[in-house]
Amino acid sequence: MIKKPLHNFHIPVMGLAYTIDSPIRVAQYGISSVISIIDDEIIEKMKNFYSKKFNLDYGSISSRIDDYRAKRITAYLDMVDDIVNEKFETFKEEISKNATALRNFIDMLPNTSEVKAGMKSILDQNQNVTSTIRSFIEKHLSPGNIDVNIMTKVDKENFKNDEPLPVIFNDAHASLRGFAKSKLSSSVVLSAGMNPRLYGYLEDFDDFFPDRNGVLKKKIILKVSDFRSAMIQGNFLAKKGLWVSEYRIESGLNCGGHAFATEGLLLGTILEEFKQKKNELVQSAYALIIKALEQKQRYSFSSPPEMKITVQGGIGTSEEHDFLLHTYNVESIGWGSPFLLVPEATSVDHETRELLIQSKEADFYLSNLSPLSVPFNTVKGTSNEIIRQEKQKKNRYGSSCPKKLLALSREYAPEGMCTASKKYQDIKFRELDAEKGNLSEGLIKRKMEEITEKACLCVGLVNAAYLEQNIPIKGEKQGVVICPGPNLAYFDKEVSLSEMVQHIYGNTNILSPNNRPNMFVNELKMYVDHLQKEIADHFGEITNSRMKKWNAFKNNLLQGIDYYRNIFAESHFFKKDLFLIQQLQQYESILLKMDISKI
Repeated sequence: MIKKPLHNFHIPVMGLAYTIDSPIRVAQYGISSVISIIDDEIIEKMKNFYSKKFNLDYGSISSRIDDYRAKRITAYLDMVDDIVNEKFETFKEEISKNATALRNFIDMLPNTSEVKAGMKSILDQNQNVTSTIRSFIEKHLSPGNIDVNIMTKVDKENFKNDEPLPVIFNDAHASLRGFAKSKLSSSVVLSAGMNPRLYGYLEDFDDFFPDRNGVLKKKIILKVSDFRSAMIQGNFLAKKGLWVSEYRIESGLNCGGHAFATEGLLLGTILEEFKQKKNELVQSAYALIIKALEQKQRYSFSSPPEMKITVQGGIGTSEEHDFLLHTYNVESIGWGSPFLLVPEATSVDHETRELLIQSKEADFYLSNLSPLSVPFNTVKGTSNEIIRQEKQKKNRYGSSCPKKLLALSREYAPEGMCTASKKYQDIKFRELDAEKGNLSEGLIKRKMEEITEKACLCVGLVNAAYLEQNIPIKGEKQGVVICPGPNLAYFDKEVSLSEMVQHIYGNTNILSPNNRPNMFVNELKMYVDHLQKEIADHFGEITNSRMKKWNAFKNNLLQGIDYYRNIFAESHFFKKDLFLIQQLQQYESILLKMDISKI
């Protein structure tokens, strides 16, 4: 019997290591979380750390052996599964015997949960509680999912003796193989867009296809920005006999990490389209997958399998959480950045967590730190930023690039270089020196900033986990890079796991009393700012296609405002929020005054 999830929220992947061990911390409570599996070095070190901590027999895997990347990932995921199952058994034993522990767990469950109601009823009976509750637990409880994330674009080609290795040894391919060969029954979250070669590689593993009972041992989750993208990618995979079990919709700008802005399409309008067209998404993929599975002579489905729609990005109150659940029929909501302030849930060093607590709205910003040349959410004052500034005062630029996960630029080398590396930046400086005579001081300064603002994410995004667990950090001092969403500005204290979960379900409030904007207004503001900045930063001739793009962006925002005005009027959640309506009018006024034809 497949048990229903205990919670209607999940913890999304954060950075390379902020959720590297989150399942070990929270899965016993039924909370699902996502591990990044692109960096085998942090995975190997965490495996060795936890193997020693729990006295497990998981030996070290040397980088000198064949396919070490995939083997490290498989071993770590198998170990996490072992630890989670052991902790889950211990937890079940505890709550079946300890009434206080049981009550504390009940307090963490959704108020609408049938499991919560059932447990409360057993406690209220006050007779033979232990045996009754144990039977109930066995029937209804299950640990949270140990899901994994792969950024599809982080798929660097690898070399041996200066010769390129086969495609299956590319970074993302090896990560996928590591997950596919693990004993987990969970999902891979594919993010950052479509990678046809990687998607095709999924076909090599039986676990992604249905068994004789139509059950998928391993499932596919696609992180998408709009319905069109979901339809294209879902059908592409269905033609290969692969089912997308979940579409995870993320706000384009009001999220942590890399920000993939839409063309002015706001989250509410995107969710509405998924709600209205979900059946179209299901039936289109189902018709294709039945044919594909028949051609491959594989087991098939007797009816369309489950396809979930979930959402994440910028949620901060129980009212917003409930609004999303009830208005758009989503099955789970991702709460990411706020969990960075929960030591029981995420891997963050004390100094960085204190920085997040003290930081205000103006400290969170969209940067150009990422070597992927995609806008990247971060916060001012990180140890990485301080170290880079100190180095630059001494005219020292760029990273030694020890991991090369983002060495994806082939501008100067066929094996790829990272734009945050010293090697790459030295070349750029020489080019800039050669053309300085033809440039203004302002343009020289701007080009200098473009070269030097890139940070070594491969190292910076894992150092917090090392610092928290006192794992030695080798190599050049890089400090910590952290990638919270701007919503974290309104959370200003460290909280327990229980407090955060009860905040999500509306049983307590951990937000400080300030003027936090509604999540939809906050995203709208970011999109208006994004459009204004893009126009202001543009130099050179403004083409008709550029003008058309900006007008379409503006019109999409105006249509989004109209949509929000109507949906909020119909909903009991935000109906009395006059400030919310005033803010929508404020941004509508800004957009209406923006005459793009006169730019």
